[in-house]
Amino acid sequence: MDIPRIFNITESAHRIHNPFTPEKFATLGAALRLQPGDRVLDLGSGSGEMLCTWARDHGVVGTGVDMSQLFSEQAKRRAEELGVADRVEFIHGDAAGYVSDEKVSVAACVGATWIGGGVAGTIELLARSLRSGGIILIGEPYWRQLPPTDEVAKLCQATALSDFLVLPELIASFGRLGYDLVEMVLANQDGWDRYEAAKWLTMRRWLEANPDDELAAEVRSRLSSEPGRHAAYTREYLGWGVFALMPRPGLQQA
Repeated sequence: MDIPRIFNITESAHRIHNPFTPEKFATLGAALRLQPGDRVLDLGSGSGEMLCTWARDHGVVGTGVDMSQLFSEQAKRRAEELGVADRVEFIHGDAAGYVSDEKVSVAACVGATWIGGGVAGTIELLARSLRSGGIILIGEPYWRQLPPTDEVAKLCQATALSDFLVLPELIASFGRLGYDLVEMVLANQDGWDRYEAAKWLTMRRWLEANPDDELAAEVRSRLSSEPGRHAAYTREYLGWGVFALMPRPGLQQA
């Protein structure tokens, strides 16, 4: 089980596989008022930066699940580096359908809502692991400004304009699902630059080391096109944020 190899190549040097920065994760951890011993589940945990730094800074314990073998190994190394390997566990596996054996204070899917078939299905999945009074975290893109056409949306790496909502509509959708939005931390254009631009040096170094690899032509094509595409489209049209949700009274949880 693994993600497509191209992502393991382009994001191999990333600690964070989304437009958040370490400072944004620190802001989010403080905003959630995390307490020592709080249990966190992170589905699609990537290289483990959120769990590891929150274990170090707030004393949380928890589990991350990710289907990238490389990222899972990096997460385990990061836990060792930060001295929190006794508090966090990383599982190389499919996060889709994963439910914690022990109810958690925070159930998160930060940037991988495909595991539940979209935002609504992922919230439903996370709710199955959540203790009473706990918080669900959803990391999701939204349109900073609505692209004029589907073609422009596709240049933002969406499949269609309908893939994402503008921010007020995304927020309203949480209420329709029966949840209160109790916090949010939004990425900015600098965060997008750090996520996207960091790939370019990684790709260039990889090409120098692997000129005859079967993916060399694809990596070369991406390195040639991605900076311009990012500057013209993703950076201008696409936002991204992490949204903290609590079920409204009376909402049935599994």
